[in-house]
Amino acid sequence: MRTRAVTLVAIAIAVAFGCGPRRLAAPSPKPDSELVVLLADPDGAPLGHATVTSAASTVDLRRERDGTEVATNRPPTAPASIDEARIQQVFGDTLSALPPPPRSFNLYFQFDSDELTDAARRLLPEILRLVKERPAPDVVVIGHTDTIGSSASNFQLGLRRATRVRELLIGAGVDAALITVMSVGEAEPLVRTPDETSEPRNRRVEVAVR
Repeated sequence: MRTRAVTLVAIAIAVAFGCGPRRLAAPSPKPDSELVVLLADPDGAPLGHATVTSAASTVDLRRERDGTEVATNRPPTAPASIDEARIQQVFGDTLSALPPPPRSFNLYFQFDSDELTDAARRLLPEILRLVKERPAPDVVVIGHTDTIGSSASNFQLGLRRATRVRELLIGAGVDAALITVMSVGEAEPLVRTPDETSEPRNRRVEVAVR
């Protein structure tokens, strides 16, 4: 099965968490069978698809709540819409155990500086609230720059910006051990520009709270 959305499989109890595709398990709906259901990703990403393959045939799930049942020595059933009541009946416990979807924030900076803009500073309380609400938070802070200057100097500037945000979060009470800091410099701009181009939207730190 390959999907960028959430795929629910009714088999033995096992739950896998992560940023990539999730394959979640719940009690089997009937002996020797599996129910596979395609749901939208909880973080709002575009719906992907799931491919269910047996020795006899292959079924593609492409619409939200498409489902197929697979039994021993039988091909997967044709895709059919699974209603919310059955999803909750079969997968309710598993869905309730999912962690909240990750949230990302872009904090913008002054030109050639590690000083946040006023608008970016106003986002800090929201980030702090989110971190405190998570049962096991993980915060990734990534520094970015525009294309003014060399790649090497922009890498260092991105790192200074990310470090500055880390310091602000720690100062507000976030455990330093929860924060990962990195820089990509000018390598991953939010807005593609030619070299040596000033672009305020690329002077940022991306904060992901998971």
